[in-house]
Amino acid sequence: MSHIAVERNRRRQMNEHLKVLRSLTPRFYIKRGDQASVIGGVIEFIKELQQVLQALESKKQRKSLSPNPSPSNPRPLPLPAKPNHSPIGFETVGDVGACCNSSLADVEARIAGSNVVLKIVCGRIPGQILKITAVLEKFSFEVLHVNISSMEDTVLYSFIIKIGLECQLSLEELAVEVQQSFFSEPVFLNEI
Repeated sequence: MSHIAVERNRRRQMNEHLKVLRSLTPRFYIKRGDQASVIGGVIEFIKELQQVLQALESKKQRKSLSPNPSPSNPRPLPLPAKPNHSPIGFETVGDVGACCNSSLADVEARIAGSNVVLKIVCGRIPGQILKITAVLEKFSFEVLHVNISSMEDTVLYSFIIKIGLECQLSLEELAVEVQQSFFSEPVFLNEI
């Protein structure tokens, strides 16, 4: 009998905890009411909150490094010499990445299996996602998934991109090219 009482108490506590989690999570994260859906939705919500936190921390760091984040006459970043690293291929490289930061944006590119995870933290700039997408397509990347998180005037773009067969860009070069898009002219829908 004591085992049955212990199990009943455990289920009661689990249901109470799930109720609390359900009440703390926005409804659109939880597709169904079963336990697995509630837990999956909470996980997605926590991931989103972590991205927003990362964006806010990056914004705070950019503000401390540059008192004037939006220069009136932005200059393109000088392109570094081509790195000696091999170009991105379809091989699994592990936890390899490259960063390129400026007063306008922080860009990070990382290998994830046979794909690249590209994260960009920047201020809200109209049309910027079109410019980033144009850069990716120009260099034979295929956008598989995009997640956009924003808080006040800071935006976090998270791309999962497939590497095209024709792509000969290193992670460092990819990060620099995406960074350069922040200093280029706006892209309009009819130009793509």
